[in-house]
Amino acid sequence: MKKRLLTGLLVVCLSVLTIPVAGAVVTASQDLPDPDGRPADMTKPVQVYILLGQSNMLGFGKVAGEETRTLEYAVNTQGKYPYLVDDAGNWTERKDVRNVRVMGSGTNPMNVYKNEWLTVSGNNIGVEIGIGHHLGQTVDAPVMLLKSCIGNRSLGWDLLPPGSEQFEFEEPDPDTGEMKTYVYAGYGETPLKWEKGTDPDPIGWYAGKQYDGDIANAKTVLSELDKYYPDADEYEIAGFFWWQGDKDRYRAAHASRYEQNLVHLIGQLREEFDAPDAKFVCATLGQTAEGATGTEGLILDAQLAVSDAARYPQFAGDVATVYSHPLSMGGASNSHYGGNAQTYMNVGEAMGQAMVTLIVPEPSTFAMGVLGLLCLAFHARRRRG
Repeated sequence: MKKRLLTGLLVVCLSVLTIPVAGAVVTASQDLPDPDGRPADMTKPVQVYILLGQSNMLGFGKVAGEETRTLEYAVNTQGKYPYLVDDAGNWTERKDVRNVRVMGSGTNPMNVYKNEWLTVSGNNIGVEIGIGHHLGQTVDAPVMLLKSCIGNRSLGWDLLPPGSEQFEFEEPDPDTGEMKTYVYAGYGETPLKWEKGTDPDPIGWYAGKQYDGDIANAKTVLSELDKYYPDADEYEIAGFFWWQGDKDRYRAAHASRYEQNLVHLIGQLREEFDAPDAKFVCATLGQTAEGATGTEGLILDAQLAVSDAARYPQFAGDVATVYSHPLSMGGASNSHYGGNAQTYMNVGEAMGQAMVTLIVPEPSTFAMGVLGLLCLAFHARRRRG
């Protein structure tokens, strides 16, 4: 009877150990080892993480120079991010993480900007560096970071996912100041808005055109997998990273719908890539602090809300939000945080940690306590023979 009880408690304990931690992540960590230079186990499918958003997801952190905002200054003078350089002072390279970046305006043909092993290269970096080192250190399989995005795009218009419906919003007429009701476009509709009761006058862009282009470009890369990850023949969509919101803050109608649109985006991305269990990590705008009001407050609240399991139980353990304000080194999203590389590294590290927490849940404090009691009981039983 005692043996059966101990076994039952152990089963309960192990199940509790799988409870994930809360969705919001507020700190970054630099205690990562240098990459060992070994390739990944290519018998396993490539774990693909798709990076989406607008200009700050593209990455504007300055690399070279002795200005305090550059990555070289942070690494060489301040001793930060030591895993980025080897003993000779050269940038390290991960042979188990592939860094791919493609871009196209709307549904125009894409251009390939990065197709390399993860390292610091070019004039600028983005959050992919911090993300990739955390994933490479944790995931026991090949990893691909697939960035498909372009700057100056809003979720409420350019990146509006399929299935989004038009809505009405009351706001001042830009010429007279008179309050009027406008119809805002749903997915596939044009123009962005028109006065209620009038006929829309189409333009050369439609709601969701950038979404269509970004997703099509990502699928193009995946259809030619071995071109972007040498010797790979199989992949799985493991997760999505989202850093966006700057353009939506300039239009009250879009800010008011941001939460609804973000929830729909998460579901649509999983459906789009046939990846119902893919994790999702969102980062907030660095300049926006908790308690903010206006359009920025709406966007911040929306981005924090999606990782609130009480509000969205369907996302529990699958969605996390990185609160970027304490990680930012100053500036704002519309100025790319002054090009400060540390902002991009800090936010990237936190996003990587958040994804790791989702794919490898940490044990809860309660579970650890139960496990400790079980261990004591087990050892006591052994001593009694």
